[in-house]
Amino acid sequence: MRICVFLSAADLDDRYTRPAREFAKLLGKGGHTLVWGGSDVGLMKVVADGVQEAGGRLVGVSVRFLASKVRPGVDEMVIAEDLAERKKLLLEKADAVVIMVGGTGTLDEATEILELKKHGHTEKPVVLLNTAGFYDGLKEQFRRMEDEGFLPRPLTDLVFFAEEPVGALAYLEESLGTR
Repeated sequence: MRICVFLSAADLDDRYTRPAREFAKLLGKGGHTLVWGGSDVGLMKVVADGVQEAGGRLVGVSVRFLASKVRPGVDEMVIAEDLAERKKLLLEKADAVVIMVGGTGTLDEATEILELKKHGHTEKPVVLLNTAGFYDGLKEQFRRMEDEGFLPRPLTDLVFFAEEPVGALAYLEESLGTR
């Protein structure tokens, strides 16, 4: 599988890096490819390191204004002109999406894939990895949107909430029939 991971490039503490490293190791050991923002800093570096060390492939999609932070020695690196093109390329190169902890950029990427899915423009499986309860508030907001009629499809059709890395990968493998 080619798994796009949306996540932070910030340096974060162990409650976030440990599960990210665990997911990366599972992804690499499974022979999967990481499709990510291409950065060699912060949590993005942690995940890329883990995938590469475990034998997985790396496909990065950076953006021109962040080109100085790209990771060297990857299997493929593309530099997009802007963030919109970057998101488009990330999704084109992936079979599935995992949303990890992150800031406004991660939230932007997450809502874009969910909006595409909501309107039937993609059926790629999407997992929100709720590390350390980071997305509890967002999960509650999505449920409210569903309960109050803002979502034309059931929330479970749009996104799977996983509390642990092993559950995230198991869901993707089952969804794509690779298990």
